[in-house]
Amino acid sequence: MSSIAILDSGVGGLPYLSSARASMPRESFIYVADRAGFPYGTKPRDEVKDIVLRLVARLVRSYGPKALVIACNTASQAALDAARKANPGLPIIGTVPAVKPAAERSRSGVIGVLATAGAVEDPYLDSLVARFAKGLSVIREGAQELVSFVERRAAVAGPAERRDAVEPYVRRLVDAGADQIVLACTHFLHLREDIAAAAGPSVEVVDSRAGVVKRLRQVLSERGQLIDGGPVARERGLLFDGGPAAPERGLFLLTGAGVPEAEYRALADSFGLGGPEPMPGL
Repeated sequence: MSSIAILDSGVGGLPYLSSARASMPRESFIYVADRAGFPYGTKPRDEVKDIVLRLVARLVRSYGPKALVIACNTASQAALDAARKANPGLPIIGTVPAVKPAAERSRSGVIGVLATAGAVEDPYLDSLVARFAKGLSVIREGAQELVSFVERRAAVAGPAERRDAVEPYVRRLVDAGADQIVLACTHFLHLREDIAAAAGPSVEVVDSRAGVVKRLRQVLSERGQLIDGGPVARERGLLFDGGPAAPERGLFLLTGAGVPEAEYRALADSFGLGGPEPMPGL
C-alpha cells in the first residue's frame, strides 16, 4: 500500500506528479514541497545535498515510500548519488535536463537551456552538453527570478503577468537562434504554455517528464510493485507504518512553519491533492 513520493524545493515537481498519475492512475502519491529550503538554485551544491539528504530521511521515516522521484534538476545534480547511497533499498529517480532530445530535434543547431542560477553553471550540465550536443551551440539562460515567480505568483497570476514574466528570458534565446528550449528547472513547466507562446511556433519547448515517468514505471515493474490492476485510487485515508494518514489519491506536504499560503492551497486543489499539510518533523 506504499505510495510513490515526489519531492522538490517547492511546487516545480507537480507537473511530474500529474504525468505520473496519468500513467499510473492506480498508484497513490505523496508530494513534498520544501518550503523551508526554497530556493535550491542559489545555494552551494554541498548545502543542497545536505538539505535533500535530511528531507529524504524524514520522508522515508514517516511514510516509507516504495519509490522516490527527485523532481528538481538542481537537487538531482547535487544529491541524487548521495541519496541513493544513503537509501540502498529505495529506488530513487532524478530529473535530468532534456539536452539529448533537444539536440536530436534541433534544425538550427542552436539549443537554449533555461535553468536556475546554480544549475546553469553546474558541471553536470557541462557533461550533458559534451555528451549529447557536441558540435551544437548551447545557450544557457539563468532564470532564478522566474523560479520565485512560479513559487509565489504563477498559481494566481493572469495571462498577461505570466507572459511578461517569461518574455525577457525567452526572447534572448530565440534572438540567438535557438529552435529548442530545454526547461532545465521543473518550476518552469508551470509556465510551459506561456514560454511556448512567447517563443513562437518555430521553437519547440522540451522537458523531461516522459522520460522520468517511463523510468519510474520500469523500476516499479521490475520490482513487482507497479499497481496496474484494481480500482483507480480515490480519496481515502491510509496509515503508513503508524505514520500520519494520507489520502490514497495523493497528499501535499510542506516543510517549514506557518499557515500554507493561498498559492499552495490553490495548487493542491488544482492537482487533486489532499492538504497542504505540514511534513512530519525530525
